[in-house]
Amino acid sequence: MPASPGARRSYHRGDLERAQPNEPRAGRAHARASGWRNVLERLTEWFVPEINPGGAVYGIITIGALLAAESGAKETYPETVGSAVIAMLLYWVAHSYADVLGLRLSEQGRFGWGRLWLTFTRDWTIVKGASIPLLTLLVAWAAGAPQSTAIVAGVWAAVASLIAFELAAGVRSRAKPLELVLEALLGAAMGLAILALRALLH
Repeated sequence: MPASPGARRSYHRGDLERAQPNEPRAGRAHARASGWRNVLERLTEWFVPEINPGGAVYGIITIGALLAAESGAKETYPETVGSAVIAMLLYWVAHSYADVLGLRLSEQGRFGWGRLWLTFTRDWTIVKGASIPLLTLLVAWAAGAPQSTAIVAGVWAAVASLIAFELAAGVRSRAKPLELVLEALLGAAMGLAILALRALLH
């Protein structure tokens, strides 16, 4: 016997009532996941420079390795900070100069102030990256921490920055959670190399 129109409407209404409780729950879960990713993406945009982010990584590793070589036993705060600033600027200038000279040698081109300026501007991210462990050192100095403690804090800031950069790269590429973990471990491995340098020298 065919179902009446009212029965059909009742049947469809029952289906909707059974389906509705799950839909808001799935929508809320999706919103939470989207919100979490949006927050990470915003932090990534603020933390990682859009132009030449590799330069920032170079800067972090350079100053991290320099601080790892510092003992803090004989050097003073001004000496440590001064040597870090000089190394940061020297590495920036040397890297930019090497890029320009390398292009001139490979392309047989003439020297140009415009190209030199563009290269120095692009490679300024080296200074940005190096400033992370350096600022940590300055904050510890201002807080009155012992110099050896400040140096260790600077080294760990470099390690944490490398891990954060790996996670930022994963977020930008919309990596899966397992991929994010593997990328974080890769950054941690590079950070451990800096810590190993400190252990070998002290």
